[in-house]
Amino acid sequence: MKTQLLVFKSQRVRPGKDKAPDRSPMMEGGMQLLNRDGHSVSHNSKRHYHDSFVSMNRMRQRGLLCDIVLHVGTKEIKAHKVVLASCSPYFHAMFTSEMSESRQTHVTLHDIDPQALEQLVQYAYTAEIVVGEGNVQTLLPAASLLQLNGVRDACCKFLLSQLDPSNCLGIRGFADTHSCSDLLKSAHKYVLQHFVEVSKTEEFMLLPLKQVLDLISSDNLNVPSEEEVYRAVLSWVKHDIDGRRQHVPRLMKCVRLPLLTRDFLMSNVDTELLVRHHSECKDLLIEALKYHLMPEQRGVLSNSRTRPRRCEGASPVLFAVGGGSLFAIHGDCEAYDTRTDRWHMVASMSTRRARVGVAAIGNKLYAVGGYDGTSDLATVESYDPVTNSWQPEVSMGTRRSCLGVAVLHGLLYAAGGYDGASCLNSAERYDPLTGTWTSIAAMSTRRRYVRVATLDGNLYAVGGYDSSSHLATVEKYDPQTNTWTSVANMISRRSSAGVAVLEGMLYVAGGNDGTSCLNSVERFNYKANTWESVAPMNIRRSTHDLVAMDGWLYAVGGNDGSSSLNSIEKYNPRTNKWMAASCMFTRRSSVGVAVLELLNFPPPSSPTLSVSSTSL
Repeated sequence: MKTQLLVFKSQRVRPGKDKAPDRSPMMEGGMQLLNRDGHSVSHNSKRHYHDSFVSMNRMRQRGLLCDIVLHVGTKEIKAHKVVLASCSPYFHAMFTSEMSESRQTHVTLHDIDPQALEQLVQYAYTAEIVVGEGNVQTLLPAASLLQLNGVRDACCKFLLSQLDPSNCLGIRGFADTHSCSDLLKSAHKYVLQHFVEVSKTEEFMLLPLKQVLDLISSDNLNVPSEEEVYRAVLSWVKHDIDGRRQHVPRLMKCVRLPLLTRDFLMSNVDTELLVRHHSECKDLLIEALKYHLMPEQRGVLSNSRTRPRRCEGASPVLFAVGGGSLFAIHGDCEAYDTRTDRWHMVASMSTRRARVGVAAIGNKLYAVGGYDGTSDLATVESYDPVTNSWQPEVSMGTRRSCLGVAVLHGLLYAAGGYDGASCLNSAERYDPLTGTWTSIAAMSTRRRYVRVATLDGNLYAVGGYDSSSHLATVEKYDPQTNTWTSVANMISRRSSAGVAVLEGMLYVAGGNDGTSCLNSVERFNYKANTWESVAPMNIRRSTHDLVAMDGWLYAVGGNDGSSSLNSIEKYNPRTNKWMAASCMFTRRSSVGVAVLELLNFPPPSSPTLSVSSTSL
């Protein structure tokens, strides 16, 4: 058998003389290929870059073809300029500009850790680096100097994962020094959110005055009460009492003394020698006591020290408290987290309560009065979301169910209701700072199944039932004059309606007009003293509650005329439409609802429920 061979012969084409055949291209060497326009083969080696850098790194380790030696401390690091310049803008500028280093084979670097530089040179060849507790503090500034932003970001990510009350101030300072803006922002936010724990650390005690002032003056400080801020200030001062006692007046101006309880002011602040030593501090104490002694003037006395703090990162959580269904009165409570669209069971009240008034003051929820299945109640209890527990508060002066409650200038108002014998027009207010209930002027009309809301510094008592008829009347309470005055009547008579304020308008939804359960909704413009109708709810509701949250109105539970409801619907004032929201665990009529701004929710071991929004 003859062996077949491919013979390759090179043919040179002379310009203008010889021509290659027109029918097909001729490769150098004389091999003739088919003429297929546009036909080619693309080859892409996925390992080329990897293999090439592995090979270059081996050459670097053996000192082959290296054209630069970096000197730092006592260490010499050999490398290839092209590799360093390709990944580091710092080295690119050094080796490609008119700088003298571009022509040198030996360069000395300053202000960089030798070990960190060696790791970063290794990274330039391998694209891998390990960031840990042992090297992050030298690696981050070195990566910043060499403008290796990927490594710098990895260092910041590692430090972010290490944030703890014991080190967050140090990490914040480190981020500030090296202009790591995102890490600085995150660390500062962490400090604010964990201030109580942070204020007990050695890092806090060593802070300079300016940084302490910046922290305690922040509206976003997360503290269960202003007592924690006061204690933190005193601890910081006493850490170096001789060097810091002169700063007490400046520090106390940032502590919101009016928000401390009267007992704490008298037993802790007024008796503290560091405070009593300065006349400026005495003036601040007088201001706080005046705020306590003149509750009706709190709107006028308001300033930066009377403004409650609100933690950055906190989100609204809607609480549904008590209520009833069929023949049951509920003591259990549940809460809706808008971030997860989930309902969670929370701690039950100590007392079953339907026809209850519910309101929020600061970071606490208050359940006021109600009906326990046997009698109308004067008792009050408060819920602390941090401990997930209810605690008794001072009872009202009068038993009240079917009452209206609202909060104005940190005071809890209770109006109207039923005491077990008669329909009430009396009203009273509770001051959490002093732990006392005080009677205020009575409404002009007896009202049970009334709702109360706060708008423009006034209280509005809306509708209700006066023991003979369902009411369309509304009256307004001015706390400065302690007087009630009538405003325009609603379009419809309503008792057991839902009432809430959104974007400067007073909304009233549903209720009962004496003949049927309503789904109609109207809103009050206090500037024009007029009512107008808006889109009706999708379901008829009475004995429900209405609350504003995240720019929406939420109508929660209630009764549709035949059965108790666990359904929720929400109203968008921008589109004038109602839509379904996730249902509660439990059917609840005569329910109380309020919203707390919480950083950490739900409490540990809370059962959850996700119910698809049903078509209403």
